[in-house]
Amino acid sequence: MVFLSTLDYIFIFGLFAIILIVGIYSSKKAGKNADEYFLSGRNMPWWLLGLSMVATTFSTDTPNLVTDIVRKNGVSGNWVWWAFLITGLLTVFVYAKLWRKSGVATDIEFYELRYGGKPAQFLRGFRAVYLGVIFNILAMAGVTLAAIKIGQVMLGVSPLMVVAIAGTITVVFSAFGGFKGVVYTDFVLFFVAMVGAIGAAYYCVNLPEVGGMSSLMTNSNVVDKLDILPNFSNTEALITLLIIPLAVQWWSSWYPGAEPGGGGYIAQRMLAAKNENHAIGATFFFNIMHYALRPWPWILVALASLVVFPDIASIQEAFPNITKDKLGHDLAYSAMLTKLPNGLLGVVMASLAAAYISTISTHLNWGSSYIVNDFYKQQVNKKASDKELVAVGRISTVILMVVSACFALVLTNAKQIFDIILMFGAGTGLIFILRWFWWRINAWSEITAMFTSGIISILFNFTDIGTYFFDHTDVMTGNAIVGVLPSWSKFPVIVLITTVFWVAVTFLTKPEKKAVLFNFYRKIQPGGPGWDTVLTKASEDQEKIVTQTGKWSVPSGILAMLLGCLFIYGCLFATGYWIYGEYIMAIPVTLVALLAGGLLVRVWSKIKVNIL
Repeated sequence: MVFLSTLDYIFIFGLFAIILIVGIYSSKKAGKNADEYFLSGRNMPWWLLGLSMVATTFSTDTPNLVTDIVRKNGVSGNWVWWAFLITGLLTVFVYAKLWRKSGVATDIEFYELRYGGKPAQFLRGFRAVYLGVIFNILAMAGVTLAAIKIGQVMLGVSPLMVVAIAGTITVVFSAFGGFKGVVYTDFVLFFVAMVGAIGAAYYCVNLPEVGGMSSLMTNSNVVDKLDILPNFSNTEALITLLIIPLAVQWWSSWYPGAEPGGGGYIAQRMLAAKNENHAIGATFFFNIMHYALRPWPWILVALASLVVFPDIASIQEAFPNITKDKLGHDLAYSAMLTKLPNGLLGVVMASLAAAYISTISTHLNWGSSYIVNDFYKQQVNKKASDKELVAVGRISTVILMVVSACFALVLTNAKQIFDIILMFGAGTGLIFILRWFWWRINAWSEITAMFTSGIISILFNFTDIGTYFFDHTDVMTGNAIVGVLPSWSKFPVIVLITTVFWVAVTFLTKPEKKAVLFNFYRKIQPGGPGWDTVLTKASEDQEKIVTQTGKWSVPSGILAMLLGCLFIYGCLFATGYWIYGEYIMAIPVTLVALLAGGLLVRVWSKIKVNIL
């Protein structure tokens, strides 16, 4: 437990004052109509939206998750989420402009643009509740759990008190400020969070117990955790930490903020952009910051924590008041922050509050947008006025906060949520990528993938079927149990089964009606060989659905994606090698990143949308 000084309180309450002012200012416009409340009139610039995406994904649970990963699997363990960069850049260079063209209010509304009839209506309504309520609550619960741990470790505050204070401030701001309030506040919160993360990393590395970077790099608890790539001689670690994320996970699994083809609050920001180029610029800026630069302050604190708190027992000894159900390696991040001096402590506490408010406010606005636009307006009252829709949005915001806070009180660590969401989305991602470019996919394809993935995940993770088929550890004895298949194969098997089912159903059910397909193509202009059949039918019916001519941009977009990956991964690796002091590796990797960046600029100039 730490004691805050007057200066610390000035930083913390100063941040709350700024948030309150922005919320009051934004509420004047946010209440006008649903479009203002959820998309701020679709007139946001790329840089503001990009900063908002970064601030949103800062979160309080992310440094805890990174710390948990680094302490258990080393720096290379982060490939479990670094692999999502491929998804992110595919969204940037292929899907961002398509989303902006669609003109939908939420990405769930897309279902009734791409599909037709009652299956599309069901899919839209069900996904609104499934993602906007259930998955959204899970994600927010993970963030609130992190806030609970920070409150317990740093301030000695009970979980209920943390939930009451943090939740109340955030929900009041979110309910009144709407999307504009969220984005404007994110601009401030980004800089506060970044300063806090870097300041904490610098101080923690230079603690007397750690002894600076050179001592940290040679510490016996740290040496085997430094590799950015997994040890290639360790087959299981290589498959689990690198091969599966890069070969399967990035395209096959749905995860908030890293949806294949774009979606969720990332899509919300693309839809709020001024135009297609601003949508692309926002998502690209987000991916650079999210993957290339931001992880390292958290990683450094995690590595330093291995010196100060080498195991869970040492954390428990230092903080005996922590309840057993909240003990875990992720607590080490908060434990390290207790070492900070006054002043810097206030900045870091303010940055953590900023991260919490930014993430939760985004999830609340995004989730309530689903409830309002895709459930209430479609299933409950189709004639609802804008005033009524905004009121429902505000009420649903409060309910989402209360339920997620209650759920957070029973969780143990952030990795639980990450694994659950990842597993339940396994196998659905390929549909989100292909549905824009393959006419044959229909609403039944998505319904099948969604239910198959969920059912198989439950069977494999919570029943004896999973314990029989896959290697695991007996929870009672701690003994290793050998199954039919290795434990790392569980995720690919779920993906395979889900894919087989939805592809089979696609061909066993009727395609979407011509009118639906013609309308979708006319509006989006996706292009590509996957629509040749539809173009032929349109020609036969003398329907003009092609309104744009020229070369199909997707191949150039994929090339841009590959160059972007090389650029951002190069920046990620180079930053790490410079920090490690491995200059022989840092210099060539930096040059490769610069070369890839230069080539990317040339490719981007060819696929940039000309805005009249």
